[in-house]
Amino acid sequence: MSGGLLPAGPNQGWIYRDRVSAAAAGSLISAFYAERHRHSGRKIWEQRLAAGEIHRNGQRLRADGPLQPGDRLAWHRPPWQEPAVPASWPLLFDDGDLYVIAKPSGLPVLPAGGFLEHTVLRLLEKRHAGGEPPRPVHRLGRFTSGLLVCARRPASRAWLSAQLGESSSGRPAAEPLPCRKLYRALLRPGRLALEPGESLALATPIGRRPHPRLGMVWCAAAAADPAALPAFSRLTLLRRRPDADLVDVAIATGRPHQIRIHCAAAGAPLLGDPLYLPGGLAQAEALPGDGGYQLHAWRLSLTRPDGTTLLLEAPLPEILEDLEAPGTGQRPAGGAAPA
Repeated sequence: MSGGLLPAGPNQGWIYRDRVSAAAAGSLISAFYAERHRHSGRKIWEQRLAAGEIHRNGQRLRADGPLQPGDRLAWHRPPWQEPAVPASWPLLFDDGDLYVIAKPSGLPVLPAGGFLEHTVLRLLEKRHAGGEPPRPVHRLGRFTSGLLVCARRPASRAWLSAQLGESSSGRPAAEPLPCRKLYRALLRPGRLALEPGESLALATPIGRRPHPRLGMVWCAAAAADPAALPAFSRLTLLRRRPDADLVDVAIATGRPHQIRIHCAAAGAPLLGDPLYLPGGLAQAEALPGDGGYQLHAWRLSLTRPDGTTLLLEAPLPEILEDLEAPGTGQRPAGGAAPA
């Protein structure tokens, strides 16, 4: 693939669809949207109504009014400017179905958070037009780099999704976790009561909590949250640096922002993470897509349907290499090999 950036530019706009529940009946349209999409207040939604951007039951609206149960709303968002993003990535594995890349930091995987066209999904669709494009099986945060697994066939995406999101809800928190999904990160220094080489099991459940800008955001779950998702990680301290602690984190579940939340819940947020605070709660002014941290999906072991194992590795960014450890003065070559 060619290098460089995909420059900032306008997209084609998008239609956001909502169905009005009985609980929301009677609300004004502007109030409904201000509660549903908290990035904009009621005055902005009134302006969008006046501009004809909102339809109800297929009819363009020009003024505010009360909603009825079952109303179908559609916000026809005009084109907007998307920021520049990395335009290429190293291809690590491609057997005609599975397609594994080393995603660069800064590139979103799927449309969300103001990105529509400048995503891995859209770039794959454009670059494999005329055939069956590989599609991402899981998410990585926009500023998380490393292994991203895609597949062309729906059946392959199904078994991969089941593996990558594997739940280990019955696993005791103290039991060593399998290193099938291994990440490397930098944490705020001196926050962990560990010596280099020691490990810590992390089992903080993850749930949604109120957030002033988004409505809800994934965080360390409240103690009595019945919808909390079980989550299991194992953190190993590799080396203490003057500015950061270098760690490996193996995860046995695939929860939203799991490593960022678990490290913060343990009292050691990722260095430069603007969102998660010690304890695992979210900063009110920040968003999940904000960058500044170093997190890399490094190694992955996948069991294929035929029982064979596929081992994958994405070369580490230089800042995450453990250069003082014996035998790690050079970057691994990356790629894959059947075991």
